[in-house]
This record gives sequence, C-alpha cells and structure tokens, in this order.
Amino acid sequence: MFGRIFWRKPAWLIGATLLFSLVAFPLIDFYPAHLAPHPVYAQSVCTGEFIPVSQPLNDLGANEYIRMDGTPTGYMGGLYPGGVNSRPNEHEVAGVDIASQITPLNAAGVPDPNGRIVMISVGMSNTAAEFIEFIQLAAADPAVNPQVTLVNGAQPGQTSPDWVDPNAPAWNVVDQRLANAGLTPLQVQVVWVKLTRIGPGNFPGRAQELQHDLEIIARNLKIRYPNSTLAYYSSRTRSFTYWQGLSPEPTAFETAFSVRWMLENQINGDPDLNYDPANGPVVAPWLSWSAYLWIDGLNPRSDGRVWLHEDMVADCTHPSDSGELKVAEQLLDFFKYDTTARLWFAVDPSTTPTPSPTATSIVTTTPSPTTTNTITPTPTQTPTPSLTLTATPTTTPPTPTVTPSITATPPTVTPSPTPPTTSEFWFYLPFVRLGSSAGK
Repeated sequence: MFGRIFWRKPAWLIGATLLFSLVAFPLIDFYPAHLAPHPVYAQSVCTGEFIPVSQPLNDLGANEYIRMDGTPTGYMGGLYPGGVNSRPNEHEVAGVDIASQITPLNAAGVPDPNGRIVMISVGMSNTAAEFIEFIQLAAADPAVNPQVTLVNGAQPGQTSPDWVDPNAPAWNVVDQRLANAGLTPLQVQVVWVKLTRIGPGNFPGRAQELQHDLEIIARNLKIRYPNSTLAYYSSRTRSFTYWQGLSPEPTAFETAFSVRWMLENQINGDPDLNYDPANGPVVAPWLSWSAYLWIDGLNPRSDGRVWLHEDMVADCTHPSDSGELKVAEQLLDFFKYDTTARLWFAVDPSTTPTPSPTATSIVTTTPSPTTTNTITPTPTQTPTPSLTLTATPTTTPPTPTVTPSITATPPTVTPSPTPPTTSEFWFYLPFVRLGSSAGK
C-alpha cells in the first residue's frame, strides 16, 4: 500500500507525508478539543468594525426595537411578554413546582438516591465550546450538587434545521455520548438549548423560522428524553459582522425574539408546547430563558458586561477563550441562583444565594416606554407529526462526562469528535487546529 502511495514521489514529499501521518493522525482522535487552540484563522482576534446594533433585549424593555438600518419593527423588548424580564407568576410557580420534583434517576428512569440528575446541551459549535467551559467551572464549584451530571450534546455544524427531525443523526450522537458516560436517555431531566440558523435574513421572518424550529425541537426533547421536564434557552452572543456572514448582526440579536415568542406561546397555553398534564397531553418540557447572553459589543449592558473584540476569534462569530469563559460564568450564575434551577443544581437550595454583581440570569429593571408599540402576533405553529423513534448508535468516539464535585481540581473533559459535515471540518495538530468552520 505504501509503495503504491509513494510511487515516484519526491523524497521530501514522502518524508513530510510520513511525519504528518505519525504526528497528526493520532491527535485527530485523542487530542482534547477544549485544550486545542482555535483554528489557523483564529490565531488572531476579531478585528471587525464596531457598529451599535440595539440595546440588549433585557434592557430594551417596553421600548420599540428599531433595526440597525432605522426600520421600525413594532416589537418591544423584554425577555417575556409585556416588555418585562421576569417570568409571569403562573409560569414561575409551575416551574418551581416542576423543579422541586427533580430527583436522581437510575438507568431505568426510576427515582434512586444513587442515581444521577442528568443535564444535556443541545446546539451548534458555539454551544459546544461554551458548555465545555461551563462543565469545567461547575466541576470546580463546591456549591454545585455532586449528583448533577453534565453531558455536552452540542455538536459543530449542527444548527437548528439539523435537530428538527427527531431521528436525525445529531440526536443519535447525544445518545451515544450518554451511553459512553454510562447513562441512558431516561435519566435526562434538564436541557440547555442554544441554536440558530445560518446566515442573515429579514425581520421578523427569519426569527420566525428559527422560532418554528425551536418549537419542534422542544417537542423532540420529550420524544427523545421522556423524563425531561425543564428546558432552558439562550440566544446568540453578539457578532461583529453585519448583514452578511454565518450569523451576522442584526440577525444574531434577533434570535432572542425567536426564544421569546416560543416561550410566549407556551405561557399562553399552546397545546403544541403543553407541559402540564392537567391541560392535556404533555408534549414538551417546561420552557424558560436561562442566561441572556447578547451584549451590544463595547456598549455596557445594564449589568456592566461588555463583549469585546478579543472575546471572539478572527471570524467575529465564534467565541475565543475569554468569550467562552464569559458565557460559562453567566450560565453558572443562572443555574446556581435562579429560583427553579437552584432547586436541583445547588448543594443547598434552601438558602437564597447572592449572585455575583455581574450575574445576568434575569434583570428585573424595565426601562420606561418611550413609544407606543403595535405588537405583531407571533406566527401560528405547524404541529409536528408523530414519528417513530429509532435511536441508532453511532460510531462517534466516547465523550467522558464530568460530574461536578467538590474537588478543587476539575477533571479533564474530552468531547467526542463529530464526523465532518459539509459545513464544518476540524483537524487537530499539537498546537493548531486546521480547517474552516461554518459553526454558529
């Protein structure tokens, strides 16, 4: 075989190829992705122009969202209906009740004091990198419940359309990662979701397309993980690219509307998102915002946070190490201090903790409205037909799961490599990651 490969090849090319084979190939499978530097294009930080986009949704409140080009939209801000950032009381009470019932489960999905509380992530490359960092922070934090197991199900290249089919390969990869960690789908009770679609689009049409995907995916969570009762959502972080690109502004900002409209539909009793058995068949978990991550770049958010050029790699879309850390810190604050999440995530949920000054789980201050808004109704959703679940094991290499503990030294997390897609291909070398990414 080698004779056929190297027949009539120059000596220098043969030597280079052999060296490449010996050094690079083993690292494709075994080099820890979370320790690998960013790709070649990412060895420098984002240098994109800073152009103000909007106030963050949680600071915009009841004011009207005006697009970057000056176009009025008729939509107000706020994370929840009415331009506010706190859950409506009925939804809050229901969430606390559901969260209080989260308990360790064994492999059969039966309550067991020796079982696990499993939380997975669902999303694309940004989600995967950020969740890995979150796992590291949680593993080193003694305030985190040691029975919580975090499994990174997010995968490079897998945007919202790749999760719409409940039998899609992306779901099978998640199940394989659960199996590699000695867990089953029946032990999954909590999910963090962060998804987008590739490319720009008009508003509100593009945001409505993502909303439609998110609602189908919420139902898929219940199909794939019958014991999932809580699903927390984040929207995109800020981009420093505008109108064109993988996830440019203002489309990146507008993904928050997709999340809010979905939550609004569940709060308003949409049967296609029902979580309450008293109201009919349960087809989705209880849904909520987690940390709201978008910041208008160099303009400080109300909590003082900024999103700098150095928080992104050279594509101005993917987070750098500092960006991943900023997201992970906000997630950790949310799950430790939120009224629903802390009931199962924290060691001692009976005490009311004080979040760090920069915590961004929910901001309750709403600016006074300055305009009279006409709110356009959210789109009517198309129910997803019943599908037979066929969870086919994949050949994805194992992903060790880190169980948060009180040990001071966090364990090493090695995410499972995902087979290359047409949109993304990672290639690991000792000190660089080669290739181009259409990650999100």
